[in-house]
Amino acid sequence: MTIDNDGDFKKALSGLSPAQQRMAAARFAENVLELTRDARIKRTIESAKLDTISDEELGTAFQFAKAASVDSYTQCGHECDWNKQAGHFVAEAALASIKPADGNNPAWDAAMHARMARTCARIAAGNGTHNREDAAQYRILAEFLNS
Repeated sequence: MTIDNDGDFKKALSGLSPAQQRMAAARFAENVLELTRDARIKRTIESAKLDTISDEELGTAFQFAKAASVDSYTQCGHECDWNKQAGHFVAEAALASIKPADGNNPAWDAAMHARMARTCARIAAGNGTHNREDAAQYRILAEFLNS
């Protein structure tokens, strides 16, 4: 399967089961993991990638991710620190990966947060706002679907 635009990307994500959504979302978050140093995010992503995970483990991972998201949000402050903002979006991507689907598309949400994380990191580095996180996500999803 080839995915090269957001329409096909979103359509493919919508066809995934909740467990597959979680695992795909975790891969999108993992792709921007280097933009945060919060170990809770890494643990959340590792949990979300598991094929089989108990409801209790999901609950624990959700608590880790929620706490990391709140902490990262408060670190951004009034003066925008783009690196901290990137870390916050990584936390949000990880949180999306572990949230119950509830009729939403958590993999899409994680993908959008990951893109925002990458954009913030590029701004912090003085490289503008253009990035190719979308192309990386298309490749990640195609590999996931083909595995």
